[in-house]
Amino acid sequence: MNRRSLRSAIWLLLLSALLGNAPAFASAGATHDAPVLLDLTGHWVGITALIIFFIAYVVVIMEEFLHLRKSKPVMLAAGLIWLLIAYAYTQQGDSTVVGNAVRHHILEYAELMLFLLAAMTYINTMSERNVFKRLRAWLISSGFSLRSVFWITGILAFFISPVADNLTTALIMAAVVIAVGAGNATFITVACINIVVAANAGGAFSPFGDITTLMVWQKGVVEFQQFFALFIPSAINWLVPAIIMSLTIPKTRPEALQEEIVVKPGGYVIVGLFFLTIAMTVIMHNFLHLPPVIGMMTGLSILKFYGYWLKRRSLRTPGTEVYGPEDKALQAPTDKDAPFDIFKSMEHAEWDTLMFFYGVILAVGGLGTIGYLAMISNVMYVDLGPTWANILVGVISAIVDNIPVMFAVLTMNPTMGLDQWLLVTLTAGVGGSLLSIGSAAGVALMGQARGIYTFFSHLKWSWAIALGYAASIWAHLLINGA
Repeated sequence: MNRRSLRSAIWLLLLSALLGNAPAFASAGATHDAPVLLDLTGHWVGITALIIFFIAYVVVIMEEFLHLRKSKPVMLAAGLIWLLIAYAYTQQGDSTVVGNAVRHHILEYAELMLFLLAAMTYINTMSERNVFKRLRAWLISSGFSLRSVFWITGILAFFISPVADNLTTALIMAAVVIAVGAGNATFITVACINIVVAANAGGAFSPFGDITTLMVWQKGVVEFQQFFALFIPSAINWLVPAIIMSLTIPKTRPEALQEEIVVKPGGYVIVGLFFLTIAMTVIMHNFLHLPPVIGMMTGLSILKFYGYWLKRRSLRTPGTEVYGPEDKALQAPTDKDAPFDIFKSMEHAEWDTLMFFYGVILAVGGLGTIGYLAMISNVMYVDLGPTWANILVGVISAIVDNIPVMFAVLTMNPTMGLDQWLLVTLTAGVGGSLLSIGSAAGVALMGQARGIYTFFSHLKWSWAIALGYAASIWAHLLINGA
């Protein structure tokens, strides 16, 4: 999600605009059970921390030009921000509040990171077993019309993204439309937009569909089964622009492309284990009240044991590993018949993204400890009201990375009913579709269909996507408002 982070500059401008008359070192209201937090929003420590956060995100924006991974500046910013906070508290003779606050945010990150590591390992293993390549090959060789491909890829993106991440889903579906629609720039453009909107909408009604929904579920403000109340609003969010865009696609039937891909041994079993892991995670969380990460890590251990069996099988029976032509880029020539190794899948996890989450959670958590999030919460959720505030969150998430935005909302923890928590979950998930740079899926597809699917080609259809955004909010308030 490279360029998505470029939008965090605006978030910071909102923060800096709220700077002003807060007294330095004024004690926040505290009870006997809660620690006394210093209000540092007007102190040089708070202002310096805000500037550091702003500079870090400017560097993230320039990742493509500097070739500096996005995790590096935010991790450094997080460390410096907490050093400043610790210095301020030490000057006041308090040596315990900061340490406890940091541990709280590290615990939140640890649960998120281990959960994502397990999910990424499963997805990478299914990819290594050619499961996704087989799906793509079937679509390419089936001879569907362009309009049928438009709808099939959209439907699959909508229903795959709730269990797989929207980035992987979008890349697979985009590969299909680029291959089928070669030479037809109009079709590729609208099909890519359709995939981005569908993948983001599909991820909004499932705890596994997006990082933001996972954060909401792990925080405990929305239960697993309650997310499915967003199914109809999410579907409307995708269907409204999809119906409009489909009118521009002809029903011509391009020549079917022949591509044979064989799923490697154990591929379909691993798909089954993944769904078993999801079910086990939900059951352990809902009935035993264990954190979701326990279920995912237990499922990962089952995958590791099955990987051991695959490895022993390939050693006993040479040649059982089947590699397609596209695997040559991933395997050295002498490694063609190498036995299966689960740790190779773990190595291919998005470590830069996982470390980026660390920096974001710790840095935003630091700004919250300073007092900025409380100020924003008062402006948004008291002055504007929760409905308009949550709608604004979705618009901001098209410009600002939705992960720090959602983490900020969860840290603010405004007093809201379930309907409003579902609303902010919906808007943060689908708001990124308004712009191509608003989601990881959009940024990735701009690189995959370079020169065809661009920021401005997406912008031409933003009005239709905005109609879907408004319609989904209206549907949610109508269905779930009570």
